[in-house]
Amino acid sequence: MTYEETCDYLFKQTPSFEKSGKTGFKEGLANTLTLDLHYGHPHRAFKSIHVAGTNGKGSVSHTLAAQLQAAGYKVGLYTSPHLVDFRERIRINGEMISKQYVVDFINDFLHWSKVPVGGGLASSDSVVSLTTSFFELTTALAFNYFKDKKVDIAVIEVGLGGRLDCTNIISPILSVITNISFDHTDMLGDTLAKIASEKAGIIKHNIPVVIGETVPETRPVFKAKAQEMQAPIIFADEDPLVKMVDGTYHTSDGITFEGDLKGIYQSKNTNTALHAMHQLKNQGILKDIDYQAFSHVGQATGLMARWQKLQDHPTVICDTGHNPGGWAYLSRQLTTVKCCQKHIIFGMVSDKDVETVMAMLPKDAHYYFTKAQTKRALSTDSLLRIAQALQLKGEAYPTVVEAVKTALSNASSEDFVFIGGSTYVVAEYLKTII
Repeated sequence: MTYEETCDYLFKQTPSFEKSGKTGFKEGLANTLTLDLHYGHPHRAFKSIHVAGTNGKGSVSHTLAAQLQAAGYKVGLYTSPHLVDFRERIRINGEMISKQYVVDFINDFLHWSKVPVGGGLASSDSVVSLTTSFFELTTALAFNYFKDKKVDIAVIEVGLGGRLDCTNIISPILSVITNISFDHTDMLGDTLAKIASEKAGIIKHNIPVVIGETVPETRPVFKAKAQEMQAPIIFADEDPLVKMVDGTYHTSDGITFEGDLKGIYQSKNTNTALHAMHQLKNQGILKDIDYQAFSHVGQATGLMARWQKLQDHPTVICDTGHNPGGWAYLSRQLTTVKCCQKHIIFGMVSDKDVETVMAMLPKDAHYYFTKAQTKRALSTDSLLRIAQALQLKGEAYPTVVEAVKTALSNASSEDFVFIGGSTYVVAEYLKTII
C-alpha cells in the first residue's frame, strides 16, 4: 500500500471515535493487550509520562516534550487528534513519523492479524481475529515506533478518559491530570466526580501524580485514588508557581520568561507543567528547568492551533477549544480583543454541549456559521437556530473554506477574525494554508 492508501484504511475501515462518536469508541483493553503482546511490549522499552484531562492535556504534553528536548533527551510525543497530517500524532523531537514506517507497520498488522497462527491450514480457533479501532492501532504504532527508534522518554497523551483508554497499559514515571470539566458525558459519566474517577484511572502504584486544577467534586476523588495506589499527589492549584501578565510569565521566585502559547488559559497549563517539571527534577530526569524552552514549544514540537496567529491585517487567530471548559477561557480572551469589528467563523460537533458554549460567545461579533466535513458536525440550521435565540448575528456557509473566505473578504485591515468551535473546523482551514 501507499501512504495514502494506508491512511484511507485507517480512516475509513477502522472504528473511530473522531469519525463516528460514541459508536466508534471501543471500551476495554483486550485488543490493546493483544497488540502489545504481539509486538513484544514495546512500551516497556522507554520511560514515559502520562497526561490526561478534559482540557489542556495537549498543551501540557507538548510543553513537557519541549522541556525534555531542551535537556538533551530523545523524546517521543504521542497526541491526538491531528490537524493536517495523521503523522502529527507521533513525533520524535518534533519530527513526524515517516510515511514508510506507517505503511510498513499497517501492512504487517494486516498480515498477522488475518492469517492462521503457526502457518499452514488452521482451525478456526487458531486464527488471530482482531477488529481494532483506529486509536488502538495508532497507539500500537506509536509505541512500536518509539521502541524501534530508541527514544529515551515519551510523553503520552490519553485519548479519551483514562481508566479504559488504550494508552493506560504504560507504567509511567509521572502521571498528570490537567483538569476536569463536562465533556464526553455519554461515555465518562454525567457528573464531575464520575468523569474524575475515569481520568483518575491513570494513577499508578507509587507513581507521583500532578493534578492541575480541582473543584470540590473532583478533589476527593483524586485524593482517594492516590491514597489507594499509595501515589504521591501534588495539587498544582494549591501552589501557583507562575502567573501571566500581558502575555509575559512571572514565576513565584522572580524569574520572567516569554511563552510561545498565548491563550490566557495557558497560565494554568504552564503552572501544571512547571509542577510536573519539578517532579522530574526530583527524579533526576531534569537537572534544571530551561525557561527558554517555553518560548519555542510550537517550533520544538509542532503544536498548532492554541490561540495561534495565522496572519496580521486583519489579525486571524485559530484555537481548537471545543467544550464549555475551554470556552470559559476563550470567551474571556475574545472580550479583551481590541479591533474595529470581530468576525467569528464557528462550527461544532453535535455531541458537545453546544448551547452552553454558544451562550458564552460575544454579542459584538459577526458570525459565519459553518459545518466541518464530519458525520459528527452539527448542521448550520441548528447553529443558526441557537444563535437567533441568543441574539448572535450572522449567516450560514456550507463549508469552512467558504466561511473563512467570506469573513476575510468582509474584514478590514484593523478587524479581528477568529476560527474555532471545533477541532475539525480549524483543521479544515489549516489544510488549505499549510
